[in-house]
Parts: sequence; structure tokens; C-alpha cells
Amino acid sequence: MTETKDTTSRRAFLSDAGRIAGVSTLAGMTLPHVHAAETNTIQLALVGCGGRGTGATENALGIKNGPIKLVAMADVFPQKLSDNHGKLRGHFASQMDVPQERQFIGFDAYRKAMDCLKPGDVVILATPPAFRWVQFRYAIDRGLNVFMEKPISVDGPTTRRMLALGEEAGRKNLKVGVGLMIRHCRARQELLTRIRDGQIGDIVAMRGYRMGSGGGTAPVKPEGITELMHQIRLFHSFLWASGGVYSDYYIHQIDELSWMKGAWPVEAMALGGRQYRGDSVDQNFDVYSVQYTYPDGTRLFFDGRNMPGVHEEFASYIHGSKGSAVVSTNAHTPGHTRIYTGQNIPRWQSGQKEPAPENLVWAFPQPERSPYDWEWDDLIAAIRDDKPYNEVKRGAEASLVASMGRFAAHTGQIVTFDQMMNHDHEFAPDVDKLTLDGPAPLRADANGKYPLPEPGIKTTREY
Repeated sequence: MTETKDTTSRRAFLSDAGRIAGVSTLAGMTLPHVHAAETNTIQLALVGCGGRGTGATENALGIKNGPIKLVAMADVFPQKLSDNHGKLRGHFASQMDVPQERQFIGFDAYRKAMDCLKPGDVVILATPPAFRWVQFRYAIDRGLNVFMEKPISVDGPTTRRMLALGEEAGRKNLKVGVGLMIRHCRARQELLTRIRDGQIGDIVAMRGYRMGSGGGTAPVKPEGITELMHQIRLFHSFLWASGGVYSDYYIHQIDELSWMKGAWPVEAMALGGRQYRGDSVDQNFDVYSVQYTYPDGTRLFFDGRNMPGVHEEFASYIHGSKGSAVVSTNAHTPGHTRIYTGQNIPRWQSGQKEPAPENLVWAFPQPERSPYDWEWDDLIAAIRDDKPYNEVKRGAEASLVASMGRFAAHTGQIVTFDQMMNHDHEFAPDVDKLTLDGPAPLRADANGKYPLPEPGIKTTREY
């Protein structure tokens, strides 16, 4: 891997230096906004009206600690905006104030939506992650609090950029949430306390699985759509837009287990390949198997698979010197978080409601509230109470660790945290200059196919 001259050490980025400084005054700025009916109403703008953006908006509008309303929406696809505007209006009519003139389409739509807010309001950034740094930059300039979906970067250069922007947001006392919602789950927080109290002893190994029936495929570009819009519509298929299924899907298991460990891995070794993707022209592998190594030598073994007709598993496990623990059972929520004596964790069966009793020491009581709601509770409370709240650093580091495992699989090389942080390949360096009728960052060949990772052949770049 090539490294920049200004190599940044892992220790520097993982230090616990203070983040929050003074409050931004934004003196002299004239910010057009929608006037709230009550002075304590928090206004939202949604940038990126897909399923996750709409889901995050639903979670935000469901918070009960004060008035919240949605006043602007932005996307590059008119139908997506229209469909999800109708969905939100059907559930939250009294909190919707998004007339046609505040529904914006295009690559500059994010600016227009944010211009409808006043300083201290919240913008939800839920576009493909390639655009995160561009939109975050504008949100900081407008004095807006931010909720952004994960991952927040897809390569070394964008990770470094997001870290710098996060520090700037902190200096302006802006509150920033990142959609790694498991860390807000009260069940997982209690599990973490129990692990730190020594209930399973020293962590000796961890396992993570995200094995499903498929994902991230893309046909050859059809007629009637530009190459750029084709790639954005199917952003999980293209590394520049999302980091692929590895970064966008697998980041959760990797983040939650690293959180439990209390460290980021320093190295990744991996394998993976394509077997069953048929005529798909995406850049993903069907299988990923990654061994992450932590500073004390502990390993995380992560397996990802995107194939139909095979065993499916969506879970995270920890093995300690005195027992074992389940962080996630078969979905993000409910976690069914629990602790066992020994290492024999009973497999969760389809339709099961309660944990199997054998060897069970502790299980979080059910039902448990969704962490998708908890993360909004915590963010809005920090805004209303003006408490420090900035998740950019850990969100960027989690994104980098995901990129690290993906890079190791795609190149066949052992990759360190420092190497990934300082790698010079930026997938889409001109993403801030894209236009609706302009070229895409990735170009197809004469057969409509895109460059693929080739482990052992392409060893310093993923494509």
C-alpha cells in the first residue's frame, strides 16, 4: 500500500483528546428558514429519501421530549422523494410541513433543503456515503446539528476529511449523531458493563456474521438512465458510492464487537471471492472472511456471505476466559443480549422467543426498545440540554476499520490501521462536482462491465 508523506499514526487518531470547544455564533450570517410555531420546535430537513433516510425521519418524529417537525426534503430521484413524502405524511401528518416548494431535486438539493433551516435545527444525511463529507461541510457552515447514516467514509482520504470536519463541528458546539445505533441500545450497554466487570473474564476471541441470501447486485445499465444515476440508484453495488456491501452492511457487527473489546483492530487479513453473481456488473464479492487483530492479539473472525439457498446468520458473539456472550442474535433489534457459562452458545432457532435455558447466566428483559429510537432520544436530548455530543470520530474510525477489512479481501494483502488511514486512493475525488447529466466516477467498458477487485494482481488498489 502506498502511504502519504504526512503519515498519521493510529495512536494520534485514537487518543481521547477533548473535542468540544466554544459555541459557534455564526455572526453576521443571514440564514433563511421556516419559522416554527413554537420557539422550542426543532425543525428537520431530510437529505436522501431512501428507506434508511425515511426510517431515520420516522424515528426522529417519534421522539416525545419536545416538538419536532419535518420542513424540507431533498433527493436526486423525484419518485423516491414523492413516495416517501407520502409515507411520512401518512404516519406523521401533524409534524409534516413540506410543501412542494420545499421538496428539492438534484445534486444541489441538499443545499436548498438545509437553507430552509435555522442554526440549531437538524439535517438528516442519508444519501450514499460518498456524498457525506460534501453535505457535512455545508451543514457545519450553516450551523446545523446533524444526524448522518453510516458508513461516513469509504476510503482513507475521506476518513481523514471526516475526522477534520468532526473536529470543526465540535469546536462550533454542533451536535452530531452517526447511525451506529447499537451503541445506544440499553441492552448492549448493560452487556458492556457486565463484560467490563469481568463476568465472562478476559475476551479471548470474537465472532461476527452477516450471511444472507444476496445483496449489492446490478444489471448492465438499461436505456433511459445515465451511468451516474444508475450507479447511485444501486449504490451498494459500487465501491465509490458506498464501500459496497462490506462497508454498508458489515460495519455494524465490526463496530459493536470492537466497542465491546474497547479497542480498534490494528490489522486485517482476509480472503473472499465471486462465484455466483451471474450477469451482475457490481464490484462486490459473494463471500468475505476476515481476521481482525487487536492490539493485545485478540482476534475477531468476521464472515460475510451474499448467496441464496445457504445457511443465513446475522449475529455477534464474544468468548471470554470465564464464559461467553451474545451481542446480537439475528437482527439489530431486538438484540436478545445474553451471557452464558462456558463457550457453548445455543443456536437461536427461527421463531424462538426466549433464550434457551442451558448454561444461561443473564439475559436482558424483553421486550426491549429499538436502538433506532434510542439514538434519536440521545441526540435530541443533547440538543435541547446543550450537552456535548459528537460521534464523528468513532463513526469515521468504524468506517475505516470496515474499509480495512474490505481492502484486505479485495487485494489479498495484510492491511494495518495506519496503512488504511493514510492510503492515497480516493474513489471519487470530484464527488462534489457531479451533475445530473455528467459522467460517473466509475466508467463501464464496451460490454457494460466495471473493473473488479483481483486479489494478488491488484495489490495496492481495490480496482
